[in-house]
Amino acid sequence: MNQHDDAADAPYATRIPADISRPDRLLGPFTAGQTAVLTVAALALYGGWWAAHPFMAPLAYVVLVIPVAGAVAALALGRREGIGLDRFLLSALAHARASKRQVHAPEGMPALPTVVPGRWATAAGPPPDAMRMPYDGITSEGALDLNREGRAALATCSTVNFELRSAAEQQALTAAFARWLNSLTGPTQLLVRCHRIDFASLAAALQQDAAALPHPALERAARAHADFLTDLAASGNLLGRQIVLVAREEAAAPGIRGHSGEGRARQRVAEAARALAAAEITVTALGADECAELVGAACNPDTPAPPENGPESEALV
Repeated sequence: MNQHDDAADAPYATRIPADISRPDRLLGPFTAGQTAVLTVAALALYGGWWAAHPFMAPLAYVVLVIPVAGAVAALALGRREGIGLDRFLLSALAHARASKRQVHAPEGMPALPTVVPGRWATAAGPPPDAMRMPYDGITSEGALDLNREGRAALATCSTVNFELRSAAEQQALTAAFARWLNSLTGPTQLLVRCHRIDFASLAAALQQDAAALPHPALERAARAHADFLTDLAASGNLLGRQIVLVAREEAAAPGIRGHSGEGRARQRVAEAARALAAAEITVTALGADECAELVGAACNPDTPAPPENGPESEALV
């Protein structure tokens, strides 16, 4: 191998923003929220010292406030699951207080009939709460109406086998993906969801259509493949992956047409399709029916999904 080949296979560095929605730093490495929390805590501790110094030694006060200062610093500077520890604790508190039994009942939860004995109602516990869906419906063009949060357009993304590429090819794919990330102008999410695959319908179709094949050898091969799919489905749970791109646009300002957010969201999906084509990723926008099917599958994830066309052993860049 000559020096030119070594240079072609050498690794390259591509800058990809790790968190494009990271808040700006206001004072040194601290954000506005962290600065506010630390400032209020420092003023409170200083005020406590002025109130306690006539009858408390400085060392005793320092020992007393060290746990408080440490807890406030951890709350302001700590991070968990990619978000600030203060927001994480607030979300955990909201989750703990939220009802764990929710049903889709836009009209509200009706009361139990009066004929139900009181002890039965007591044993059943509190009734479930009405679930508030995060969207108000799906438009005719296939966008999710998020009410005050704007509109969101959905698309599915194909996968790319990254590990089997050479260093130069990996660099080209990564650079194309980085260019798309750097071109984002609004909230964008890549959702990777796993779902069970049901081969029963595919195996039944093969068995049914095998007799119509023009050669007996083809018929035997089709029936053998149908038997293979049946045995594969019986061996355990088969999982498939679906990569969904979500482009959201904020709610339209007063005086702007209500469907402008939807058009911009779908335009950003089209821009993603053009940009990710250089990374060999095919982006397919979802229509109204596909969006409804996807939302239904998200609400009932145990429903087996039919096998999808495309390679099964590829990974997203």
